[in-house]
Amino acid sequence: MINPNRRTLGGALIAGLAAGGGAARAQTSDAAVLSSTFIYETAPYPQCHASTIVQVTDGALAAAWFGGTHERHPDVEIWVSRHDGAGWTTPVSVASGVQPGGERQPTWNPVLFQAPGGPLILYYKAGPSPQAWWGMETRSADGGRSWSAPRRLPDGILGPIKNKPVVLSDGAWLSPSSVEAGEGVGAHAGAGWALTFERSEDQGRTWTVGAHVPSPLALDAIQPSVLFHADGLLQAVARTRQGVTASTWSRDGGRTWSPLGAVDLPNPNSANDAVTLEDGRQLMIYNHSAHRAETPGKGPRWPLCLALSDDGISWRRVLTLESEPIPDGYAYPAIIQTRDGRVHATYTHNRTRIRHVVIDPSRLA
Repeated sequence: MINPNRRTLGGALIAGLAAGGGAARAQTSDAAVLSSTFIYETAPYPQCHASTIVQVTDGALAAAWFGGTHERHPDVEIWVSRHDGAGWTTPVSVASGVQPGGERQPTWNPVLFQAPGGPLILYYKAGPSPQAWWGMETRSADGGRSWSAPRRLPDGILGPIKNKPVVLSDGAWLSPSSVEAGEGVGAHAGAGWALTFERSEDQGRTWTVGAHVPSPLALDAIQPSVLFHADGLLQAVARTRQGVTASTWSRDGGRTWSPLGAVDLPNPNSANDAVTLEDGRQLMIYNHSAHRAETPGKGPRWPLCLALSDDGISWRRVLTLESEPIPDGYAYPAIIQTRDGRVHATYTHNRTRIRHVVIDPSRLA
């Protein structure tokens, strides 16, 4: 497969991004931020994480996240809130990890997806760890007000790991997924971290799983998001443990993908998300930092920034949403564009609350 990313990922680039290099200096444009609020102020749990946001059929917004004592604790459940223009509703728990025999497992990484002409679907994971979790889903026929009984996805289908599925031009659903099989370097040949994509041609009734995306440069990558380019070209960008943002390309509707390369944005081993805007530009929300020499594979989850690209290869940082260091940072963002052209983002704020930001993309430098 032809890889339109003609740049190579040599040692110099990895070192430069790990030191915080890469994209152009930020051009902060506060006028682009139309509002910035917390979805809730208090909650019946001490920690939350991994938010997701979607516009539902009636035009309202729905958001979800996991909350509980702490990540991996069996009491962690999936919480949902709606915003119909007047404000966010009181969050409610819609899914737990309670098993048929009464045993509890943690829940993880909810992803909301509004099926075209169909229900609102909440995908999430349940299980003791990312190495042993399984895919789950629950559906809402009324825009997130009420939910069906959760059901387990077929064996081998994890669903979208962190970022939203997309609908392709042929109507197929493409779910960006990944595996965390181990802690080794080099997410290829079934080892370590690896990207994979699940495709459904019957509105989510059945799925096929693609092969792990090859990583000859030994990039450990997870949690991809999918972008659209001209002539049906798809791109996925993803988190890595090597201080860079990974990139891969598909010319056949997500069935096969090019070997992993990198774009010119750093990554501190923290989730990012991206969306193709209606004007064709690519917009990413991410932590503009990378791992530190004293902590290889891990870096600070601040600042939280937006970057734009015209080709998916060269990116320019255009807005800093959060910059003040706090213990647990600003992490696991989600980003969408609604039908009115506005951009909405949610993210974890210090593991205690979920922030919602509304952005006018026409005001981004």
